[in-house]
Amino acid sequence: MENLYLVVGLGNPGAEYALTRHNAGFLVVDRLLERWQAPAATNAKFNARVGRAEWSGRQVLLCEPQTYMNDSGEAVRSVADFYRIPVNRLVVVVDDADLPLGEIRLRPRGSSGGHHGLESIEAHLATRDYARLRVGIGRQTGGARRITGHVLGRFDASEMDLLGKALERAADQIERWLTAGLEKAMTEFNGVVKNPANESN
Repeated sequence: MENLYLVVGLGNPGAEYALTRHNAGFLVVDRLLERWQAPAATNAKFNARVGRAEWSGRQVLLCEPQTYMNDSGEAVRSVADFYRIPVNRLVVVVDDADLPLGEIRLRPRGSSGGHHGLESIEAHLATRDYARLRVGIGRQTGGARRITGHVLGRFDASEMDLLGKALERAADQIERWLTAGLEKAMTEFNGVVKNPANESN
């Protein structure tokens, strides 16, 4: 379909992972589903939760792979192949521990940066040339690189306001991508959102 776009949010399925840092991609897609009032359901054929919406003249599929993070590429490839969606109409939303909480960064291509979800997508699509929107989740401070425990941990109560701002900005950026293209979306939205805790200062 000529006008069909695919927005994929990465995360892990199940209640135990619902509000963990690694599920930032799911959280952005959930924002869009709510914003566009689009129903979503798990599709066994794709092993993914999929919703469909029409927004600003664009037909958009919203996808949350249910494969667990390390096998995300299986679901993404299945959906993209079935609907014949080229990589230039795909954006993948992913958490990034190297960006501080409150920063988002859209790029047209790139390496996985060690993110296993992106590694899986790259392997299944056989390309790095797809857009990825990285949502900062911050890195745990202190010596050892104990990244696994950090990304699978939940956001602190003190972080929720800033997280909400970042999710809204990421959703805004995806809408801009749909209507104006990648370059304008990058120029207008990449960067740091204001921390609500500091706005009264």
